[in-house]
Amino acid sequence: MDHVKARSFLFAPGNHERRAAKVFQSGADVAILDLEDAVAVDEKAAARESVVRALQVPRAGLGFVRVNGMDTPWCWADLQAIVGLGLDGVMVPKAESAAQLQALDWVLTQLERERGLVVGALPLLPIIETALGERQLEALAAASPRVRRFAFGGADYSLDLGLQWTAGEQEFDYLRSRLVHVSRAAGLAAPIDTVTVQLTEPVRFATSAARARQFGLYGKLLIHPDQVALCHAAFAPSAAEVARAQKIVEAFAAAEAEGVASLRVDGEFIDYPVVEKARRVLAAAGPG
Repeated sequence: MDHVKARSFLFAPGNHERRAAKVFQSGADVAILDLEDAVAVDEKAAARESVVRALQVPRAGLGFVRVNGMDTPWCWADLQAIVGLGLDGVMVPKAESAAQLQALDWVLTQLERERGLVVGALPLLPIIETALGERQLEALAAASPRVRRFAFGGADYSLDLGLQWTAGEQEFDYLRSRLVHVSRAAGLAAPIDTVTVQLTEPVRFATSAARARQFGLYGKLLIHPDQVALCHAAFAPSAAEVARAQKIVEAFAAAEAEGVASLRVDGEFIDYPVVEKARRVLAAAGPG
């Protein structure tokens, strides 16, 4: 699966080799082995070795690594260690400048050439976690062809702005909307929503995912394997949505065959944009 179509992005601490290997058995579309926040300073070097070993294990999902920020002493060594067979992408924490992403692009290009990898194949996945990152969204989107999606980091965003992270998450409406609009205008895939930190509250997770989906985001960052199934369910069309979409598509096809491009289905006005949205629902539902 290409990461631009992925829904579930599950973090695992890079310095816990058993958990780093186990994350690939969770069913998540993308496993993110973390070298940043989840790893203590004195374990950074050892964590790189664990991550590289974990990336070599045969698996079904993709393997990304969240490196340390470019303003830290660890980023360069992170990249040198992880770029190789088994790595499917690099997550960039606290993305705030196009120059930062362009520098990472250059470094990855040199390492790919040096190691006989396909140049340009590794995507960058920037996390927007600060007010400055939000202000620079357009520049970040255009910084490198390696940037194909954004992710949203609600914990650091709340900290940066002094926001109260509520159950309804209305305080995230502005950034979620900005992420979707900028991504669409730049031709990027739909952005990935923030983690839900309440591990024993599936209703809280479902509420957060539903709001993100309402705004046009697709998928979530996850911090526990139990959230994988919840995430997949949240971003899949419901049976009712699929049935409604099928009814719209079939009714429109019949009308179009008679030269009509607008009609009513159960009292709702249907034209090309509505039909296209219905087709997307059916495509997301998959075969059958």
